Amino acid sequence: MNKNFNLTVVYDNNPFDPALQTDWGFSCFIRGAEKNILFDTGTKGSILLSNMNGLDIKPQDVEIVVLSHFHKDHTGGLSALLKENPHITVYLPDFFPSTFKNSITKQGASYVNVKSYQKILANVYSTGIISGWINEQSLVLDSHEGLVLITGCAHPRIVNIIETVKDKAKKEIYLVFGGFHLSGFEDQEIKEIIRFFKKSGVKKVGPSHCSGKEARELFSKFYGEDYVPIGVGTKIPI
Repeated sequence: MNKNFNLTVVYDNNPFDPALQTDWGFSCFIRGAEKNILFDTGTKGSILLSNMNGLDIKPQDVEIVVLSHFHKDHTGGLSALLKENPHITVYLPDFFPSTFKNSITKQGASYVNVKSYQKILANVYSTGIISGWINEQSLVLDSHEGLVLITGCAHPRIVNIIETVKDKAKKEIYLVFGGFHLSGFEDQEIKEIIRFFKKSGVKKVGPSHCSGKEARELFSKFYGEDYVPIGVGTKIPI
């Protein structure tokens, strides 16, 4: 079974490819599994579809959508995507409101309620709902390099998400990227979190979206060549 993945950030508030639009939110397109996956959908459907087009990703290329949590900067682009391609299965935490779930089926798509750590596809897993200030699920890819953990906002705290993945998957983590929700944190606390990453054996990091400028700079300093700059248009082959 293939364990190579190609990840493309299609929505982020950090710039990377100047030809694409930045906006508050996050979305990542994943090729390499049995089906193509879009993790989160950003805030605005028009920007999501425009950036996808600029990256040569068609709406019809998306077969599965995984939504991390019920905030518009991660769910806002879904309706526009489903209008272009209703043949999508949406994996969402079961606490999403029924009105949102009904809107998915009204557009001709289907959804799967997620509660606990579960397999979505071969080598693709949901962390299940991790409790915190805001409950959230993250996505785990079992690649040939090790586990790849993609977070939406990490509201339940990034350290808790990493601990959950290591406990459930029993494998080493190669890369963690996405929103770490560290904006506004004191430098000392961020450094403690970085030490936790190192102690946990996380090989590479790519903080984006809500991680904050200070966290991005400190992770870059401590991880050096193993720091992955993330912005809209970043492509990560694994």
